[in-house]
Amino acid sequence: QLANKYWAPHVKKKLSFDSKVIEDVYTKEIVRSKFAIRKIMLLEFSQYLENYLWMNYSPEVSSKAYLMSICCMVNEKFRENVPAWETFKKKPEHFPFFFKCILKASLVENDSEYSLHEQTVLLLFLDHCFNSLEVDLIRSQVQQLISLPMWMALQPKRLEQELKRTPKLRKFWNLIKKNDGKMDEETRMQAYRERRFLSQLIQKFISVLKSIPVSGPISMDKVHYCERFIELMLDLEALLPTRRWFNTVLDDSHLVVHCYLSSLAKREKEGHLFCQLLDMLKFYTGFEINDQTGNALTENEMTTIHYDRITSLQRAAFAHFPELYDFALSNVAAVDTRDSLVKLFGPLSSNTLHQVASYLCLLPPLPEGEDSSYEKEFLLELLVSRHERRISQIQQLNQMPLYPTEKIIWDENIVPTEYYSGEGCLALPKLNLQFLTLHDYLLRNFNLFRLESTYEIRQDIEDSVSRMKPWLSEYGGVVFGGWARMAQPIVSFTVVEVAKPNIGENWPMRVRADVTINLNVRDSIKDEWEGLRKHDVCFLVTVRPTQPYGTKFDRRRPFVEQTGLVYVRGCEIQGMLDEKGRVIEEGPEPKPRLKGDCRTYRVFLDPNQYQQDMANTIQNGAEDVYETFNIIMRRKPKENNFKAVLETIRNLMNTDCVVPDWLHDIILGYGDPSSAHYSKMPNQIATLDFNDTFLSIDHLKASFPGYSIKVTVDNPVLQIPPFRITFPIKGGKGKKRKEEDGNEEKPEEAKTLIVEPHVIPNRGPYPYNQPKRNTIQFTHTQIEAIRAGMQPGLTMVVGPPGTGKTDVAVQIISNLYHNFPEQRTLIVTHSNQALNQLFEKIMALDIDERHLLRLGHGEEELETEKDFSR
Repeated sequence: QLANKYWAPHVKKKLSFDSKVIEDVYTKEIVRSKFAIRKIMLLEFSQYLENYLWMNYSPEVSSKAYLMSICCMVNEKFRENVPAWETFKKKPEHFPFFFKCILKASLVENDSEYSLHEQTVLLLFLDHCFNSLEVDLIRSQVQQLISLPMWMALQPKRLEQELKRTPKLRKFWNLIKKNDGKMDEETRMQAYRERRFLSQLIQKFISVLKSIPVSGPISMDKVHYCERFIELMLDLEALLPTRRWFNTVLDDSHLVVHCYLSSLAKREKEGHLFCQLLDMLKFYTGFEINDQTGNALTENEMTTIHYDRITSLQRAAFAHFPELYDFALSNVAAVDTRDSLVKLFGPLSSNTLHQVASYLCLLPPLPEGEDSSYEKEFLLELLVSRHERRISQIQQLNQMPLYPTEKIIWDENIVPTEYYSGEGCLALPKLNLQFLTLHDYLLRNFNLFRLESTYEIRQDIEDSVSRMKPWLSEYGGVVFGGWARMAQPIVSFTVVEVAKPNIGENWPMRVRADVTINLNVRDSIKDEWEGLRKHDVCFLVTVRPTQPYGTKFDRRRPFVEQTGLVYVRGCEIQGMLDEKGRVIEEGPEPKPRLKGDCRTYRVFLDPNQYQQDMANTIQNGAEDVYETFNIIMRRKPKENNFKAVLETIRNLMNTDCVVPDWLHDIILGYGDPSSAHYSKMPNQIATLDFNDTFLSIDHLKASFPGYSIKVTVDNPVLQIPPFRITFPIKGGKGKKRKEEDGNEEKPEEAKTLIVEPHVIPNRGPYPYNQPKRNTIQFTHTQIEAIRAGMQPGLTMVVGPPGTGKTDVAVQIISNLYHNFPEQRTLIVTHSNQALNQLFEKIMALDIDERHLLRLGHGEEELETEKDFSR
C-alpha cells in the first residue's frame, strides 16, 4: 500500500516525498520485526531503494533511520546476488556525505544510539563496500580509509621499523606529512578521522569482545557482531590492495591474540563459528606473500623470515635480559616450538615480558617505575604466537585427509543445509574478483570444492542409512530393519597392510584393508556391487543406534542422533578378491565367476586420516575407529569423482610452474584483463599458413575489410588457396626494422597483408589433390577468431548456439596442426557428445588419422568403423 502511494514505478500520480514515511517503515516494519528477511525482501522487491530512498537522499534529510534503511537494502541486494551499486552511480553527488555518516555511526560507543544489531548491519555494509573496489564511486571513498596514511595509527617505534624495512615508502611518508601541513584545521581533522577509522573500529571491537562472559547467559547480538567483524577483517586481509597497508595495522593491534584469549573463543557452543573464522584470519595474517610487492614467498623465504624473528628476539635477550642467556645462546630449532617458548618465557614477570615486547616494537615502552597494564597471559601469548614455528601451507595441505569425516559432514558453519538463505556468516573462503597468489586461488577452490562435494555426500549417507533402518537389538548390537540399494551391512573388516612412511613424511605410504559383505540381493543390484571398479570411492560408516526395534524415523529431527551415527571414513576400491584372496585385475578376459554370496573388496584407506586416528587412539586413549565399521556405502560413479579432483588440485599446488606468465595475473584478477590477447603479446607470429581456411581469393579479400591485399603472384589463375599470409605487426619490431632498412615505414604498410598462394609439395595443384578440405565460407568475424586462435595468448570464442563455434574451433585445430607439426593439441569438452561433434568435423579435414587419439567413453556413437582409442 505504501509503495503504491509513494514510490511504485507503475503509479502515475505519486505523493510528494515525506521523510516521516522512511522513519515509520524503519521503526514499525524493520526494527520491530528484528530485521526480518521477509520484510526487507518485500521492500527491496518494491524498489524502495531505487525509487524512494536514494532518489530523495540529501544531507538535509539524512537521519539514522534513513541511513539504516539504505544499508539494509544494499545488504539485501548482496544477499540476493543482484547488482547493488547501479542506483548510486546514477546519482553519485551525495554518496561521499552518506559514506562519512556510515563511518561515524560504526564507531558509536554506546548501544543507546545504535543497537548492536544495527551496528552489525553497518559492518556488513562496510564489508560489501570493501569487496566492491571495482566500482569507482566506492573505491574513491574507501581509498581514503585504507592507504599508506593509515599507518598514522601505528606506534611510533613500529612505524619507524616499517619505514626502515621499505626505504621507498619513507619518501611518500615525508610527502604526506608535507601535504598535511598545508591543510586547514577542518580538513586535517577529517583526514585524521578517516585514517584512524579502522584502528578505532578494531579497538571498539576488542571492548565488545571483552564484555562477553566466560559462562552464563550471553547476548547473541554480541556474538553476531564479533563474527561479522572477523569476516570484515578476513576480507581486508584476503585482497591485495587493502592488505598492503592494513596487515601491518592489524598486526600492530594484536587483534588475533586478543581473540584467541577471549571468553567467546572458550565457549564451545556459541563460539564455534567465531573460532573457525578466527583460524581463517590467523591463516591469512601469516599468508606467504610480500605485502608490498605482492609476490608469493617461497618456502625458503618464509623460513628466513621466521629465523630473522627468532634471532632478533635472541639478540634482544642477549643484550638486555641476562635471565634469558640460555635462550639467547640456543640454536633456533631448539627454541622455536610452542612448548619450549612457553617454558623459557613463562617464569618471567609481566614487566620483563612487556620490556621484551616493546624492545621488538610490539608494544609501547614501559614508563620508568610503572607496572605493565597488560595481563601476563596476553604478553606471553603475544611473544609465543609470533615466534613459534609454523607449518608451511603446503605441508598442512599434504597432511590433510581428502575424504570428509563425520565432524565436517554435519557442521553447518562450513557445509550449510539446503535451508541456508544467506542471513548468517559462514566460515568459508570467498571467490572474489582478486586473489593474493596462485596458491591462494587454488586453495580457496580446493576448500570450496571439498565442502561442496561433502554436501552431496551428506545427502547420500542420510538417504542410504535411514533406508537401512538401524535399530538396537535385544542383545545390544545393531539390527538392520530395512535395506538400501547403495549400502550394505559389513560382515567383516580388517586392515591388511600399513606401509612404511616415505622419507620426510610421518604418515604411512599406503593403508589397505579388506571389507567383506554378503550380497543376498536381487541380481541387478548384485551386478552393480560386483561392478565396483578400481578407484571407485566408497564410505565406511559406523552406527550405534539407541532406538529399539521398530522405531519410526522422523525426517525433521537431526539425523545423527536418531541413527546413532558415530564415524564416517572414505576409502578407494583396489578390486574384488577371487577365491584365492588375490585382487581380480581389470582386464579384457572374462571375469571369474565367484560362487556364493560373500564378496570381499580390497580397499585403500586415506593414510593421513589413518595416521590421525591412530595418534588419537594411542595418545588420548580413544577407541580404534577401524574396528567399528558396520555399513559400506557406494555412490553413483558420475557424481563421485571428488577425490580425484582434490588430489589433482593438491598435486598442482605441489608443482612449481602451473600457469604461463601471460595468464597468471589475469587469473588472479590484476593488471589489464585484455593483456593476454594476441595483439598485446610480445611474441606475435608474423607469417601464418591459413591452409584451406579461405575458399578463394575473393573470400580472403572480404574477410579483411580495411586492409589492402598484396598478392605475390600476379596471374589470377594461380591465385588459389592454400594461402600464406604475412601480417604487419605493431610494437617493438617496427622500430628495429626501420633502423635496418634505413627507410621509414610508410603508413599504408601498417594495413597491408602480403598473401602468398603456395602449392603443397608432391601433390600437384591444389583443388584436385585433396578430397578432405574445408567447405565453409567463414565470415570476417570468424576469420578474426581463427587468426586469434593461431596466435599465442588466450582466445575465447563466445556465441549463442548455431553461430559456428565448433566449425571455427575445428579450423583453428587444423591450422595449428599444419603450422606447428611438432606440437600437440589437447581438446577437452564438457560432454561426450560435444567431443564427438568436434571429432567428426576434424576427421573430415586434412589431418592424418594416426595423429588422432580419443580418451573416454562414448566412442560408440562416432559414425566411423575406425578405432581412435587404441
